[in-house]
Amino acid sequence: MSAVTTPARTSGRNPARASSGGARKKTFSGGSPLVYAIALVVVAVTLGPVLYGVLGGFRSNAQLAEDPAGLPSPWVWDNYAGVLAADSPFWGYFLNSTIIAVVTTAVVVVFGIMAAYPLARYRFKGREALFMVFVIGLLFPATVAIIPLFILITQNYQMGNTWWGVALPQAAFALPMTVVILRPFLQALPTELEEAAQLDGASRIGFFWRILLPLSGPGMVTVGVLAFVGSWNAYLLPLLLLQGDMRTLPLGVADFSSEHSADTAGVFAFTTLAMIPALVFFLAMQKRIVNGLQGAVKG
Repeated sequence: MSAVTTPARTSGRNPARASSGGARKKTFSGGSPLVYAIALVVVAVTLGPVLYGVLGGFRSNAQLAEDPAGLPSPWVWDNYAGVLAADSPFWGYFLNSTIIAVVTTAVVVVFGIMAAYPLARYRFKGREALFMVFVIGLLFPATVAIIPLFILITQNYQMGNTWWGVALPQAAFALPMTVVILRPFLQALPTELEEAAQLDGASRIGFFWRILLPLSGPGMVTVGVLAFVGSWNAYLLPLLLLQGDMRTLPLGVADFSSEHSADTAGVFAFTTLAMIPALVFFLAMQKRIVNGLQGAVKG
């Protein structure tokens, strides 16, 4: 009786396929040197002026005149200390910018979620046409309507040189972007949640407050951060509507640069401190912004 021999079972995947996969991994693991070179140039161009301004605030005017591209030697702290002094106008500008940015952010988030909710969860005639109104609003920046806004706010509503006179128009022009981001985010939420809530006796308003708002946290944080940073950096509208002690930090930087044009190091220090709050706030919320945008894209 002859013995039957069976071929040895090969373990693992096909060697050719495995080798091709390994080659593919080796090909894409390192990346192209050209990509890294371009990324390095972009980072240098972006961060170079910021780093130069920060370090310039730690130098004296004599150091800047002698070696404009050098490092602080020795480090001078008087420029930043002078800007942060108790009698410095920096704190007044900072307070105005903070209040206007907070009011703008609150209005944008509250009214944005209220506008996006029916456009995302309700079905009614003209819904898409109404949404297109917000989409078209992205094409019209505040600069286009700056003169009519100035006349409307100062003469019709008597809100010139006030916090609300700047915050409300900024929130209005930020609403289109807010609705465009929040609508797909709310549409991505499962309809089974709303059906289960209705079976438990919850109304649509109850579903909105108890279930939808907590789940919409990443999206609301995203639009809130964008509105805050946009309001903090706004220049043209506050320039036309605010005067004297009501001026914001961007206007304060311009005023300080004009009044202390000979003090270059002091101007660097003032500018650096003016951009730090928005930069820190944006970096602290960076992960939540990415999560909110990912939810909007998936929707």
